[in-house]
Amino acid sequence: MTRGGIHAYASSYPQVSLQVFFVSLIVLDPLAVVLLALVRREGIWLACGVMVLDIAANWAGNWSRIQDRPDGLLLDTPWLITVFGLFVLATATPMLRLTKNHARPAQT
Repeated sequence: MTRGGIHAYASSYPQVSLQVFFVSLIVLDPLAVVLLALVRREGIWLACGVMVLDIAANWAGNWSRIQDRPDGLLLDTPWLITVFGLFVLATATPMLRLTKNHARPAQT
């Protein structure tokens, strides 16, 4: 980002919408981390939303490369981000339960 600025992803993703999304992660990812550190439910929802969009953006942005190569599905596919995204989504419900209990004020 320091070298390419807002066009840092232009060589990898020609679609402007994908470039805008990936640049927006500079704000969205740290925001999700801060909200999660503060044990806020909004952080869980933000992390899930970001991961769903991130998985979709990576697949959409790499789809032509996957189709152009016979072994593209194995080599050029964003498997790592997909697996991490599925982990985030799978742990969202237990984390929401934990934050629900954490958010309640103590009864005296």
